[in-house]
Amino acid sequence: MSLRKKWISGPAFNVFKKILPPLSATEREAMEAGSVWWDGELFRGKPDWSKLMAYGPSTLTGEEQAFLDNQVCTLLAMLDDHHIVNEWRELPEAVWDYLKREGFFALIIPKSYGGHDFSAYANSTIVARIATRSISAAVTVMVPNSLGPGELLMHYGTRQQQDRWLPGLARGTEVPCFALTGPEAGSDAGGIPDTGVICRAEYEGKEVLGIRLNWDKRYITLAPRATVLGLAFKLYDPDALLGDKTELGITCALIPTSHPGVEIGDRHFPMGLAFLNGTTRGQDVFIPLEWIIGGPDYAGRGWRMLVECLSAGRGISLPALGTACGHLAARSTGAYAYVRKQFGLSIGKFEGVQEALGRIGGLTYQLEATRRLTTRALDLNESPAIVTAISKYHMTEMARIVIDDALDVHAGKGIQMGPSNYLAHSYLGIPVAITVEGANILTRNLMIFGQGASRCHPYVLQELEAAANPDEQAGLDAFDTLLFKHIRFALGNVCGAFWQGVTAGRLNPSPVAGETAGYYRQLTRMSKALALCADVAMLMMGGDLKRKEMLSARLGDVLSHLYLASATLKFYEDNGRPADELPFVHYAVGRNLYLIADALEGFLQNFPNRVMAFTLKTLIFPLGKRYKKPLDRHAQAVSKQLMSTGGVRERLTRLCYVGEQSEPGLGQLERAFGAMLAVRGLEKKLADAQHDGTLPRKGTLAALLEQARAEGVLTETDIQRLLQADEWRRAAIAVDSFPAEALARQSHNKPDAA
Repeated sequence: MSLRKKWISGPAFNVFKKILPPLSATEREAMEAGSVWWDGELFRGKPDWSKLMAYGPSTLTGEEQAFLDNQVCTLLAMLDDHHIVNEWRELPEAVWDYLKREGFFALIIPKSYGGHDFSAYANSTIVARIATRSISAAVTVMVPNSLGPGELLMHYGTRQQQDRWLPGLARGTEVPCFALTGPEAGSDAGGIPDTGVICRAEYEGKEVLGIRLNWDKRYITLAPRATVLGLAFKLYDPDALLGDKTELGITCALIPTSHPGVEIGDRHFPMGLAFLNGTTRGQDVFIPLEWIIGGPDYAGRGWRMLVECLSAGRGISLPALGTACGHLAARSTGAYAYVRKQFGLSIGKFEGVQEALGRIGGLTYQLEATRRLTTRALDLNESPAIVTAISKYHMTEMARIVIDDALDVHAGKGIQMGPSNYLAHSYLGIPVAITVEGANILTRNLMIFGQGASRCHPYVLQELEAAANPDEQAGLDAFDTLLFKHIRFALGNVCGAFWQGVTAGRLNPSPVAGETAGYYRQLTRMSKALALCADVAMLMMGGDLKRKEMLSARLGDVLSHLYLASATLKFYEDNGRPADELPFVHYAVGRNLYLIADALEGFLQNFPNRVMAFTLKTLIFPLGKRYKKPLDRHAQAVSKQLMSTGGVRERLTRLCYVGEQSEPGLGQLERAFGAMLAVRGLEKKLADAQHDGTLPRKGTLAALLEQARAEGVLTETDIQRLLQADEWRRAAIAVDSFPAEALARQSHNKPDAA
């Protein structure tokens, strides 16, 4: 053993410490925060599919379902999103009162404090359902139930703080906001310039130990209406009043907005939506030390608190918004493609529209699947930081694709604002979801693989800890054991990847039989390829890999699509393997495999060591890259399902708010869709009569029906049904228009004619 350390482990230990710089305190806390879950299985090259299936499906309790069926439905009927966004630019007071009274701000607060204590899945489902009706209302509900004072208090607050604040937050008498982001610190929360200094000052007539704060924050949701401000800042103790450290680190405190010196500034106007968002500032504001969340013992521990809460909250709210876009786009676009006609045909008969519908349906299926699997992890008391980062990034990006496709199909219908437009506000909301809780560029390029490589790898984080051990001998001893385990692991990946490549993964076991079995085998194959590439990249590039974001992000993409595909397959199994869902599975997982191979190819094409790149390509793809984009027949099968009532369309879009049949928007569209499907046999009679020359091929519908009556092609009842369906169809495809003066600026706001 001593010879091994002298000639192998010792030199490797020294090299390892040079190529991998020591972790900073914030990096270490980010790495250690949360837990490793299914992402660890995928990263290590041999996923245990039985473990995935054993997690079980996401389900709602009777109480949670009742809340959706009653309180949520009542709320949806109260919302007029056109007026909320375009006229009032805020939720009406009646809606605010209802949200508070029914505990919409207390979904995650324990029942002992007056909250609902709902599951992460229920929280996500409620937000998604509201978002199909109003993004502004959904954001208003989601923020108090995500990263904010409520969650931080529940996890870290003292009993006194919990008793003080949680009942008011549950009743809605206290409205929270959390101020993290500032002009110079967005995704780099560790770089916040806002400061607090430990000092003594007078509070309520007594001299107490406290903090003098200075801050300038922006983009703070609910700030304009908040009564309690959660604040993140860097804490300093220059006079060593708490101990021997002068720089304590990021700290979180709770401050009533009525406290002297707290300034709630102007509102922002995010993408023209109506949820409250604004600024807050404070200069030389003194607070008692007890206002630190968790009390004085948590001074300087705020970064860990924030990272842990973000790692959970990131998997609920924003993925819920992305899923809502999918539900809305799939339901509305399928119906619209059927009722909208061009050249005498439903536009859904054109293959270009079918391609878009296939993408909308396939991605919506994956959005719902991923939402369920991610919240399942949270409800199992996991806090998987990498999984939630994957969910936030990819689900908001998939929503962007889906809503773009929906608008492409709707064309002019989708861009004319008004009560009949059910897509525009979701389109405006997607950039908000993409930007907040870690901008997507940062999430993809730094978090998913940057943290995942060390967090999910079976040995790297322990090796980093060994290298950072101040006791050189103890560090070497630990490193020696880990190194040879790592070598065995790496050699197994080399052999395994080549075997997988030669056999094309066909000999891998699958937990199921049938059409989806091959997907499990191919995902296992690509999991092994990821393990090999990650090991080689970290070994050869060391700390430089973190700075080579384009390379590391591609490996993150591989991990992400492995997770998304896993979620999709599990969703299909949880649903009982219904035949009408198979095209959606084929489309979504086929797309994942294609993008995995594409990401690996991009990684290998740009890997700086060309010899190693060629070697890796030979090991992983000895017979070439065989994965293809989703097949046209799968896209067409998906589009056909979305243009049919009931079945998978109804199940997949069940969260979508439809409203009354006479209501502008989806209500009118659904009425027309059902009516047009009901008369399709009559339309075929007309078409057949036109084809055989009994009826003319051109002319208005009224003239055609009149001649069909005369020729005995249709009965009077048939004609009335067709006329009614067409009337509803025309109402559904109509767009809003307004008198010129209704949209004109007030005269005093107009520029002078000169």
